[in-house]
Amino acid sequence: MIARPSAMLAAALLFVAAPVAAQANYDTVKVQTIPAGPGVYMLLGAGGNIALSVGDDFAFLVDDQYAPLSEKILAAVKAVTSKPIRFLVNTHWHGDHSGGNENMNNAGVIIVAHDNVRTRMSSEQFIAAFNSKVPASPKGALPVVTFSQSVAFYNGGETIHVVHVPPAHTDGDALVHFVRGNTIHMGDNFFNGRYPFFDLSSGGSFEGVINAVNSAMPYVNDSTKVIPGHGPLAGETELVAYRDVLVKVRDRVAALIKQGKTREQVIAAKPSAEWDATWGSGFMKPDVFLGMVFDSMKKK
Repeated sequence: MIARPSAMLAAALLFVAAPVAAQANYDTVKVQTIPAGPGVYMLLGAGGNIALSVGDDFAFLVDDQYAPLSEKILAAVKAVTSKPIRFLVNTHWHGDHSGGNENMNNAGVIIVAHDNVRTRMSSEQFIAAFNSKVPASPKGALPVVTFSQSVAFYNGGETIHVVHVPPAHTDGDALVHFVRGNTIHMGDNFFNGRYPFFDLSSGGSFEGVINAVNSAMPYVNDSTKVIPGHGPLAGETELVAYRDVLVKVRDRVAALIKQGKTREQVIAAKPSAEWDATWGSGFMKPDVFLGMVFDSMKKK
């Protein structure tokens, strides 16, 4: 039997993709502010992790979680700085990273993202992994500035480089590097200590996730803070460990595919067994993860 997401897992995946997850109780969510590098913070709430950079002239955000959390997110920013939020970058189009866009736009924040983020948000999308349609976003939620390869922001002494990586978690992913802050936001190309979800329906690929991590390595040293799309604040050690696990899984699955193994046989062979107890404890369970790895590698 082909391994498919359980009802519980499907609900969890919908929580990632839907613009607003109606089943969540946002009233109980607390937004936590965690110091990262100099002038940079990670905000934890519900959905993807947020980066806040406070420069000499303005505040700068990366991602904004869900619309019902916007007031809490803005309050968390005000607790750190009185400077206005001038720009917000979406690392990709999924609703747990862009669901607050319209509210941020209404607050005067300029939304920036890769070209493909605006394209996908402008029309209905279909997430095949859990057979779900995602409606087009309202006009006010769309990025008003887009880029194809990279864009830079200058905030006094802080330089912020936003770099597109080829299809990885989706086809519109961006890495955001805070030079003075020595911090990088990886978006959903980094799930710290757990198996990642990559959206094949949105142009993503497993190999692309590995390549995205490799693309980040020149920006990372032993004192760099790494903000994952999901999971706790990390550093170089955790990012390298994540990359190495994915490479080993890729190589083992590739060997099984070369032997002519089917999807079911690859999953049954448990090529990720040594990490399953910990890395598979999130919403991406080992069998589902391996099935997606197989599907991605067979599309090559």
